[in-house]
Order: sequence, then C-alpha cells, then structure tokens
Amino acid sequence: MSRRRPMDEDYVDIDDTLDNTQDDVGKGGYSWEEEYKRSWDVLQEDAEGRLSSVVAQLQQQRKRRRHLKDTDVIQRGIIRHVFLVVDLSEAMNDKDLRPSRIELTIMYAQQFITEFFDQNPISQLGIIVTHDGIAEKLTELSGNPSDHTRALQNKSNIETSGEPSLQNALQLARASMVGVPNHGSKEIIMVFGSLTTCDPGDIHETIDSLQREMVRVSIVGLAAEVQICKVISHATKGSYGVILNEAHFKDLLFEAVPPPPVAPNKSTASLVTMGFPKRLMEHHTSLCVCHAKLTSGGYICPRCKSKVCELPSDCDICGLTLVSSPHLARSYHHLFPVDNFDEIRQPGHTTHCYSCLAYFDKNDLAGQFTCPKCKKEFCADCDLFIHEVLHNCPGCWS
Repeated sequence: MSRRRPMDEDYVDIDDTLDNTQDDVGKGGYSWEEEYKRSWDVLQEDAEGRLSSVVAQLQQQRKRRRHLKDTDVIQRGIIRHVFLVVDLSEAMNDKDLRPSRIELTIMYAQQFITEFFDQNPISQLGIIVTHDGIAEKLTELSGNPSDHTRALQNKSNIETSGEPSLQNALQLARASMVGVPNHGSKEIIMVFGSLTTCDPGDIHETIDSLQREMVRVSIVGLAAEVQICKVISHATKGSYGVILNEAHFKDLLFEAVPPPPVAPNKSTASLVTMGFPKRLMEHHTSLCVCHAKLTSGGYICPRCKSKVCELPSDCDICGLTLVSSPHLARSYHHLFPVDNFDEIRQPGHTTHCYSCLAYFDKNDLAGQFTCPKCKKEFCADCDLFIHEVLHNCPGCWS
C-alpha cells in the first residue's frame, strides 16, 4: 500500500506571509479581502424586471470560454479508444461539492459521454471504477453511449467503499486496450477524489508500460494535488488539474472531449479499412453478433454479412470497422476547425447578425463576434452554434 502526501514541495514561509499581509493592510485591506468579489453586482434586471436573461448570458459566456480552443491545423487522432476511470472510494462521499462528490461526478460523467460521442462519433469508450483497492470494468470499449449511461444510472454500480487503486485501474485499462489497432489512440481519463492509493506493487513499472504503449493519462483531481497523479500525467503526455468548484470541475473534464494531438513518434497508418454497411429492415427478429440477442433491424457487414445493432462498431466476426458517411463527416472538423471568432470592441456598420438576422444593439456590444477571415458579424448564439454544431462559417462559405 502506498500512501503519499498530497503536496511534497509546497511550503510557505510564515514570516514572508505576515510581511505581505501587513503590506496589504497598509494598502487598505487584507489580501483575502482584496480577492473577495461582489459577484451579484454584475446582475442587473432587464426591461421586464427579470434576471433570467442576465443569468443565461453569463452561462453562455462561460460555455463559450470552455469551447475556445487551439485552432491550429495539426494532426489529431480522430479514432480514439478511451477509458473513463471513476473513483468510488469513501472520499467521494464528501459534500464539498453539491450535492456530493460522487453524485456530481456521475452527473458530469453522463454529460461527458453524450458530448464525447457527439464530437467523436467513430471513437470508442469504456468505464472502469476503482474501490476497496481493486478495479472493475463496468462497460467494454464500444461506440454506444446508451450502454455507458445505463451502467452509470444503475445505483448498484456506483456504491462507494474503501480506498482506490491507481495501479489496478491503470493496469486494467492498459490490458483492455492491447488489441487496439495502430491507427487508434489510447487514452485514460480519470476522476480521482482521494488523497491516497492502495497499490499492490510498484506503480512506476505501470507508468513505464503506459509510456511504451503510448497510453495518454489525464486526471481530474477533486481534492488537493497528489504528487503521483502529477507524475503519471506528465510521463504519459496527459493533463492534470485540481478543481476549484463545480463549474471548474466540468471545464476540466470536458477539456478531454476534443481529440489530442498525435504523438510525434507514433507510427500512423496511411490507409484504414472501413466498411459502410446497409440498413436492414426485417419483419421478423434475428440474432445480432454484437449482443447475441434477437433484434429487429440493424446493419449488415459488407464483408461477412453479419448483423450488428448500431454504428459505429467493430464486426465481432471479421473485425471490420463499420461506420457511416455522416460519422466521418462529423469527425472531419477536428482536423480543420473553425477559427475562434473575435469579440467586437467598437460598433461597426452591420446592424444585424449575418446568420440569424437578429438586430444588434449598438449601445451594447456584448455578445457580438466577427469572423477573422470573412469579417462577417454574428451574435453569441450563432457563434456557439457554428463552433459546436455546424463547424463551418456561413460567411466564408457564402
């Protein structure tokens, strides 16, 4: 069992702290008073005396900040194999996050699964939980989000107890991705709420095996910073962040939705064999090869003529990757993303949004954006719709 302090190198000189505090007092207040913000002062009623529009605007601004990303054209792995690891230790019962750590984690995990498959339709995801020093696999790697969501909604699967095991969870995820083809990326996304880990062996050997197999590990911490988590994420080229509040928790978790850049030394395949199956309409039920259950309808593999229930998936008989053309089209935008729109600082000659034709208020420039290429102006709703759903600028394509 390995128990590590949450912080190994962060020490504070009390004398320096007192000196800084006295300097702050001379400036008109303590340092913690200077950081205190009256956030409710920014809330102002609209013409009808309501706050709903102001709150919606603040939520929209936060959502836009989350979707601002690097738009450089770089090589990304759009065929991803991801395991979501959830900590089910007793530490997840703490109520510093409302309603509790575990309930908020399960809610965000379900939203993450939906958003992940919406942005990565030809990728696969699985769920692993760790408690009582062991790791268990809730769902296998698959492209069906309803299976993963249904597993998280089952109360018996999310009971908390004991301590987590980082090593067992990482080993289980690594062993489950041994058969992943070379053109697919391997990733582990972990939500870790404990400050200790119960490991059966040397976890550094597990880190070395993750490095050799190029498995990227990203960790979201719910408590203080844990040194071993920082070492794992740094060694595997992943990310590690400790949350500040509920909103920051969601931001850190949803940073893993876009595909990461491909490792420079990763050998990628130039051609990937895929099949485009035909939709099968049946009057009688028949067995599918994916679940071995009687179902009506499905898709026929073009290679071995087997029936599968949903797309995208891998044929269990011949191993062919089965996708549809819309799935490939929706994954294409990660390779050539739309540039982030610039906020308008000064009123221009345009009186309405180029996309939805909504009129702009020249006295209030908040929520007005312009494309850096075509210079067309858009409202905040169209800005989010273009970058989240459309993935093409209407002004550039007109």
